[in-house]
Amino acid sequence: MSMFCYQCQETAKGTGCELRGVCGKTEEVAKLQDLLIYTIKGVSEIVVKGKIDISKLDYVNQEILSSLFMTITNANFDDRAIESQIRKMLSLRNDLRKTISFNNLHDSATFETDTKESMLEKAATVGVLSTQNEDVRSLREMIIYGLKGIAAYAEHANNIGKEDTTINAFIYEALAATLDDTLSADDLVALTLKTGEYGVKVMALLDEANTSKYGNPEITEVNIGVRKNPAILISGHDLNDLEQLMEQTRGTGVDVYTHGEMLPAHYYPFFKKYDNFAGNYGNAWWKQVTEFETFHGPILFTTNCIVPPKSEEVRNRIFTTGASGFPGCPNITADENGKKDFSAIIELAKALPTPEEIESGSIVGGFAHNQVFALADKVVEAVKSGAIKKFFVMAGCDGRMKSREYYTEFAEKLPKDTVILTAGCAKYRYNKLNLGDIGGIPRVLDAGQCNDSYSLALIALKLKEVFELDDINKLPIVYNIAWYEQKAVIVLLALLYLGVKNIHLGPTLPGFLSPNVANVLIEKFGIAGIGTADEDIELFMAQ
Repeated sequence: MSMFCYQCQETAKGTGCELRGVCGKTEEVAKLQDLLIYTIKGVSEIVVKGKIDISKLDYVNQEILSSLFMTITNANFDDRAIESQIRKMLSLRNDLRKTISFNNLHDSATFETDTKESMLEKAATVGVLSTQNEDVRSLREMIIYGLKGIAAYAEHANNIGKEDTTINAFIYEALAATLDDTLSADDLVALTLKTGEYGVKVMALLDEANTSKYGNPEITEVNIGVRKNPAILISGHDLNDLEQLMEQTRGTGVDVYTHGEMLPAHYYPFFKKYDNFAGNYGNAWWKQVTEFETFHGPILFTTNCIVPPKSEEVRNRIFTTGASGFPGCPNITADENGKKDFSAIIELAKALPTPEEIESGSIVGGFAHNQVFALADKVVEAVKSGAIKKFFVMAGCDGRMKSREYYTEFAEKLPKDTVILTAGCAKYRYNKLNLGDIGGIPRVLDAGQCNDSYSLALIALKLKEVFELDDINKLPIVYNIAWYEQKAVIVLLALLYLGVKNIHLGPTLPGFLSPNVANVLIEKFGIAGIGTADEDIELFMAQ
């Protein structure tokens, strides 16, 4: 076996990629990612055992987040960038090790590598399968995947100037714990739920960061056609990168379109001042293989969701920044003040053809918690009158599998007295369907990006308060969630921490769940998979 990875929903055979990632990453990249995670576990052990004050480790804290973020599915395919990050973290680790006096450290805090070949040799011994007990392995990996999601959201918040060092402290604690062979499965289950607790905390932090800087999302109609100007397509999730790009393209004659998870940026009042913020182009991340061909202009990836391009022509138009990376594509880094120079992208846009229209019309979104709270009286009355029978939380991720057509069929067949609450790119399965409204309330309420699943939790908690219920699970809300990568894992763990039960997860349950761990989730939390759209609708409506 040349590699092993089962962190995403599309992992080969539902059990693990062993030769090359379904995502497109090579054996070499997979091994280097394993070694990077192993290295930051060693850093974390030093910090925890040495009781180092993390408030004095700003740079290290930042690099831990970046290291975790780089290993998220579809984020970084650049072996040189990952190798460089390993060397950086080894240097930081060794500097930290000089500050402590004890020697009982795990190998991850002491190993050394000189060449890339020695790195790959070491990586082969420290990957996922190095934990022999499958239940311990399953729980450790679920914690690590949750931490990757936490790191992504924390980095976005940090980029806007919001930080919570208790989140950083927990990341060190949890990473170090995955090296501790004295912890039982029960200990790791408790740590998994604690990971969910910090998932809630980091999503609240990011929500505060986004809304304090860009305003509360509001109901917005977003153009999905094109204009006749040269243009840049921005993908990913980072709003700070979008802000800098908008400032630098202002007055240049170059339009900016969002793609994939960047769509919800249109909902923030802040971005409406830019006349060249033209609309959203295309659909979910996995359709970029064809949609980038017709866009014609340069593409900026701010985070994960890269699909390896099939043509050299498209690759020559791709730029990356932040945690994202792809071999041969320029990576734009920030200066000491956090500023990025996007002039090369802008100049390229001016020299390329304008986007080709692939659809026309508009879609509506902007139903984050503040906007829904503003509609609370209307929503509550609709529930009390019976006009709304149930809410269906269909947040999460989209993906390539044909089985995901289930979510489109499910949305189409839902009774007309139901409302879909969504966030994340899962919405692309149904956000362009004509599902109508209930008394002026659209039947699809899009809260935003995957991290904005926090909004859906707040909406549920608000409804629990309004209806004076003692249990969130007594609300007329069904959770039918699609997942793909590690940010969806932390959203799931956050919901479990909040006490939400009977979540249906699809299109398949995670391959990283051992049978025993899966049984714990089923028995304790009522986690279940999906059936057919007709069967599930009948089941859910009868509850």
